[in-house]
Amino acid sequence: MRLERLTYNKIKIFLTSDDLVDRGLTKDDLLSDSLKVHQLFRDMIEEASMELGFEPDGPIAVEVYSLQAQGMVIIVTNSGGDLEDEEFLDEDYIEMQVTLDESKDIFYEFRTFEDVIQLSTRFNSLSIDGGRLYSFKNYFYLLLEDNLDMHTENVIAILAEFGSPATITKYRVHEYGKILFEENAMEYIYNYFIKK
Repeated sequence: MRLERLTYNKIKIFLTSDDLVDRGLTKDDLLSDSLKVHQLFRDMIEEASMELGFEPDGPIAVEVYSLQAQGMVIIVTNSGGDLEDEEFLDEDYIEMQVTLDESKDIFYEFRTFEDVIQLSTRFNSLSIDGGRLYSFKNYFYLLLEDNLDMHTENVIAILAEFGSPATITKYRVHEYGKILFEENAMEYIYNYFIKK
């Protein structure tokens, strides 16, 4: 689990699929209102309190963005201390408004451009030539739409050799980053840097 403060009342939590398995949860469990889900959110808020000083003082809004086979990004917003009734101030009580959004896209982050070049070599041997490549804050981001011919799990396994799942949304990178290749990024990179 990785935590990041976005604003004074908003944090981002990135949970990998392994984090969920370790806690005995699935993505579908997050749709339910079970005791395990409430315990997960209590644990996340407690860890955010210790690491980031995030102290919710009332209801919280939770937005869950499911990333295909990579885990999920959870945005937690403290709505403020709007509740006056003492019965709601029990420390075991968390009022949540949960929004769930699932993305079929694959979005990975790479530390160096060399990692992207090496990935293009592996993808070329599998005839994967698509993708949009961005640069943002000294990292490179590859967005693959969900129209791959081979199994998504195999593609993700190869991506994991060179990078890691992006914990930032593709929308933020698209808005604030620089598009290096609009489409067919893997093909262009392979042809320019490897094939020559």
